[in-house]
Amino acid sequence: MPVSLTAATASGLCAFIDASPSPFHVCATVAAELDANGFTPLTEAKAWEQASGKHYVVRGGSLIAWSDIADTPAEPFRVVGAHTDSPNLRVKQHPDLASAGWQLVGLEPYGGAWLNSWLDRELGLSGRLSVREGARMHDVLVRIDEPILRVPQLAIHLSEDRRGVTLDPQRHVNAIWGIGGAPVSFLDFVAERAGVAGADVLGWELMTHDLAPSTLVGRDNDLVSAPRLDNQGTCYAGLQAFLAAVDEPGAATPVLVMFDHEEVGSQSDRGAQSDLLPAVLERIVLARGGGRADYLAALAGSVVVSGDMAHATHPNYPERHEPAHRIQVGGGPVLKVNQNLRYATDAAGAGAFALACAQAGVPLQRYVHRADLPCGSTIGPMTAARTGISTVDVGAPQLAMHSCRELMGAADVPAYAAALAAFLTPAAD
Repeated sequence: MPVSLTAATASGLCAFIDASPSPFHVCATVAAELDANGFTPLTEAKAWEQASGKHYVVRGGSLIAWSDIADTPAEPFRVVGAHTDSPNLRVKQHPDLASAGWQLVGLEPYGGAWLNSWLDRELGLSGRLSVREGARMHDVLVRIDEPILRVPQLAIHLSEDRRGVTLDPQRHVNAIWGIGGAPVSFLDFVAERAGVAGADVLGWELMTHDLAPSTLVGRDNDLVSAPRLDNQGTCYAGLQAFLAAVDEPGAATPVLVMFDHEEVGSQSDRGAQSDLLPAVLERIVLARGGGRADYLAALAGSVVVSGDMAHATHPNYPERHEPAHRIQVGGGPVLKVNQNLRYATDAAGAGAFALACAQAGVPLQRYVHRADLPCGSTIGPMTAARTGISTVDVGAPQLAMHSCRELMGAADVPAYAAALAAFLTPAAD
């Protein structure tokens, strides 16, 4: 029967995104919701004598949560995966610049940022600082929701053909933050806003974010206009699905994993190519009293949904899409297939998600990229290769992927979450 899921809403997604301008803030937002629902954080550096019940771990900008009431050490897992990072402009290590009487902050693109969409926007700043505390250090979250930065467009009169310019990521994306006068240390400014001494800042991961709030738009308010839909749309839907699934009887242990660094290849200590997911899954099995054989048996029966956003067919560029695979905003979750394994979906994975959509009572769309255009990828192929778990790539349809502002259908938010919740609660054999 359809999974009841009333918590996931378009307005809820907007609030989630506005609370989460960086991967570290995504983890903080999710952790706060998990805490409110009875989950307990665990520390990777300590032994897990008891991992049954509701727990989560955070590694930088990545998070894994699970609810384990398994009757057997080899009980399989149902995993919903997402990623916390989005393309943006990030602060360089020596950010203080000056040019033509302007004070600038040196920025560089992260991931496949659609650079022109970042021009002429009021930008805030977020991320984390590593701060000295005696002989130790600790992390401090930073969030400045003030229009301190702006990357200005070149005037049309100065363009050679009045069709715009090709942006050079080295020269054209530095942000103005002041004029004239004595130079001001940008990092000292950030440290002051974070409530720490600038001299104690040892390292930082700082990034810009659009200050315009997420909102419902369109004639009937049936569209979501927001930054970072790719992939906070899945983070939010996955969280709501996971919270719904932990109270539903099922034949597998539900797991939610959110990786950082997908937009730059996932090759980091906390990306999908790291040991984060397999290490946590093995420790869950060990805490059940199982051994290596139980862990391998659990993996063999597990399935991962790699959730990321999907390309809706663009009304102004329909020729850029596979003509036999039109994807509609508001048309339901999307199954993503690529014969060259840019997506991890195979027949078995497709069947598992199709069953979940049927169980949830939502329609299923099937996406194939044009064969003459390069296809993007996801955490799916990496997760499948790293764990050996059957993996399927899915998403929710959107426009303007990797733009500073993106667009999706409001109705797709609860539909996506419902399908993920049904996937997490498979019927027993």
